[in-house]
Amino acid sequence: MTSFVRNAWYVAAWSTEVDDELRRFTILGDHVVMFRKSDGSVAALEDRCPHRLLPLSKGKRIGDTVQCGYHGLTFDCSGQCVRVPGQTNLPKSAYVEAYPIEERHGIVWIWMGDPDRAETSNVFDMPEFTDPGWKVHHGDALHLKSNYLNVAENLVDPAHVSFVHPTTLGNAASENVPVHVKTDGEAILAWRWIRDAEPIGFFKGFGGFDGNVDRWHYYYLYTPCTAVIDFGSAPAEDAIAEDDRNKGVRIFALHFITPVTETHTIDRWMHIRNTALDDPEAEEVMDKMFRTAFAEDKAILEAVQEEELRPAKRRPIRIAIDKGPLVYRKRINDLLELERTEDLAADPSPAFVYHD
Repeated sequence: MTSFVRNAWYVAAWSTEVDDELRRFTILGDHVVMFRKSDGSVAALEDRCPHRLLPLSKGKRIGDTVQCGYHGLTFDCSGQCVRVPGQTNLPKSAYVEAYPIEERHGIVWIWMGDPDRAETSNVFDMPEFTDPGWKVHHGDALHLKSNYLNVAENLVDPAHVSFVHPTTLGNAASENVPVHVKTDGEAILAWRWIRDAEPIGFFKGFGGFDGNVDRWHYYYLYTPCTAVIDFGSAPAEDAIAEDDRNKGVRIFALHFITPVTETHTIDRWMHIRNTALDDPEAEEVMDKMFRTAFAEDKAILEAVQEEELRPAKRRPIRIAIDKGPLVYRKRINDLLELERTEDLAADPSPAFVYHD
């Protein structure tokens, strides 16, 4: 049974990944062909001709239509067949799925569920994207051989940075600092402050701190697949309050998680910063440190995935820092159950038999 919530917005691609060519993307286990139409907007269609199942991405564009490379059936951007060579009638079943798309801030979002429920007002956004006091910088698309749930849980877990990222995003000073968790809002939030401690490697290399700092990590996880990590540092002698984080060097690390298959996930990451706004060298330094840290995450998550696929002798234990991930799993399970019951209500077909 699949574990993908379909009625939600997912990041399909960076805007730079989509051009005039027919390109295949795999999202929630489904193949999608995307391209830019003549007006510059993005079209997204099911990447499988309904005739002999050849991927449409192996066909060709004719204006804003896609011609199958096998027998020439042609589809418009709504997914309707507009031509069947050799006949004038168009079968009602000659169509492909068309997916709602929303593009903003250099990000292409896709809705893989019921298109009538695709409200663009629900696409993730932040005021800092357009605030001149902040600099937006896109990073990479990190491919992980891991289930997306594990990737997402890692992004609501401040405790792991002390051990997985000791030279970049964490150090020993935070090992025994408790993690606070709040679960009653739109996002699951896990956070902690480390006061009057040595700066982490990231801020030694980027922030230029050489004395002790107060530093913070606020991890926000929005279901199903968007994470925002608000982290930063300020000189310890400033003793800034929790609500005064803008007075320090503050970074938002954004992670847009795209489930590809059950064991393949893409993490498209970027950052928004309140310092060095016009310094491209700062971006290069930060990208290098982020790539080092995320490679450490990749090694951990892929090793966990390998073990999850092996027979288990007993259930994994849970400890205090697991509250955020446990609530996240429950929210995902609730959404999956809601979609399952809605599907049954819409189509109570006797062809479906559930066996407990």
